[in-house]
Amino acid sequence: MNAAALLEDERLELELLFDIARTFDRYVELRTALGPLLSLLETRAGLTWGMVTLLDRKTGLLKIEEAYGLTAEEKARGLYRLGEGLVGRVFESGLPITVNNLSQDTRFLNRAKNRTKKDMEGLTYYCVPIRSGNAVIGTLSAERRVDGNEAQRAWDRSFLEKAASIIADSAKLRERIMEEQFRFQKSDCDEKKTMGSIESGRIAEGSAIIGTGNAMRGIYEMLSQVAPSDATVLITGESGTGKELIAAEVHRLSRRADEPFIKINCAALPESIIESALFGHEKGAFTGALNMHKGKFEQAHRGTIFLDEIGEIPPQIQVKLLRVLQEREIERVGGVSTIKVDVRLIAATNRNLEEAVKAGRFREDLYYRLNVFPLHCPALRERKSDIMLLADHFAEKYARKNNKLIKRISSPAIDLLTSYSWPGNVRELENCIERAVILSTDSVIHSYNLPPSLQSPSSTSTEPNTTLEAALSRLEKELIVEALKISEGNMSAASRRLGITERQMGLRVHHYGISWKLYRPTKM
Repeated sequence: MNAAALLEDERLELELLFDIARTFDRYVELRTALGPLLSLLETRAGLTWGMVTLLDRKTGLLKIEEAYGLTAEEKARGLYRLGEGLVGRVFESGLPITVNNLSQDTRFLNRAKNRTKKDMEGLTYYCVPIRSGNAVIGTLSAERRVDGNEAQRAWDRSFLEKAASIIADSAKLRERIMEEQFRFQKSDCDEKKTMGSIESGRIAEGSAIIGTGNAMRGIYEMLSQVAPSDATVLITGESGTGKELIAAEVHRLSRRADEPFIKINCAALPESIIESALFGHEKGAFTGALNMHKGKFEQAHRGTIFLDEIGEIPPQIQVKLLRVLQEREIERVGGVSTIKVDVRLIAATNRNLEEAVKAGRFREDLYYRLNVFPLHCPALRERKSDIMLLADHFAEKYARKNNKLIKRISSPAIDLLTSYSWPGNVRELENCIERAVILSTDSVIHSYNLPPSLQSPSSTSTEPNTTLEAALSRLEKELIVEALKISEGNMSAASRRLGITERQMGLRVHHYGISWKLYRPTKM
């Protein structure tokens, strides 16, 4: 064989080995790639009746994973023990075997089925070990009619060893991937135990917070750090972003979780009763105070109090609130005794308290007492990836509440939900989904079930069907006609009203064919 022929053979061999490697890359499971491998050996290399066995770690036996001419049931029953048959001997010794007479292995005679001994004369059988490091994890075997060609036998054995090496590398890679996945899952489980995890879009089981985007992951991480402490938390964010849910989660993950969680909306209370609501009052403290009343701080003793919209608290209450934060003690309205309270304070606001401090509407010392651990609740437009997660949650919630079956949200509806800016944040989304669930008649939330504010020109077939020039011309004509009506057909007065010259007025009246005389008052 000349040098050119040798180079061509090497090229063909490299191409075939490359295609075998690509075959393993295309399949996730190792076993599913073995059938295509044996097909390549037969069609491209001429090696027939291929078979791959791999070690079953549970039984310690070699199991036939793929073999030409065997049914799935026969492959499942095909097991080799150490030293049993040619395959067992190769697996035990770790050395390749080349046999010219296949009748030596009765397992092959059984597998051959309708092949007679005469059919198998002249066939050379190869079996090579599949090694992973120093361990043998299986075997690769095949056969060819070579008619005493030793050079062909040497090439066949060498090529099968290279193919077996690719199988071993692929098996090792998949084993490494499985180990990494196991380590990741174990690490994820540990993380869930210590700081909560994101399961089904929730920080942890029992949480009402939903979201898996980067913005919410940052919230989860900070929650896990601040919740076990007693630090005062100030939650900021736009209205409807879920500040109350964040506050509830801080309490739920804290050591005070079994104690009261008292909520109060400062903006909803009139200025005349907010002090009594927060600190309580004694009997007879004011007109109508018929009995002693414990305020929210006393009710929250040993637990957590959540002051929503704290930016709305009047200045005189801010002073008393500052004392509670500093001294952890209160006085009821009309009372003289001091009451110690052990509470954790969480406050929330949708206002910019720093600007309120500069404007003198909020006490600076109280602001710094509250702003020990700030948490910013992101707007829904900043967490677009969570929109459908929330929509699905609300669809399920209101489907149960209204005894309706909602199977899915249509694609046009999804497009509207994800393209909308959501100025009302999560609260607006919840209201939209509740409305859509009520309006749905076929177990599907369609785009037309959503409020008009979410609709787009394409979803309502209201795309502009005119040019800008035509629209401006119509508007200009309408303005000229209105000016002429008001001025009773007086061109000079109409032009002054429109801020143009009389010449420009005359040209436009002529251009649009307007009869200005029609707007003059009729003489009686």
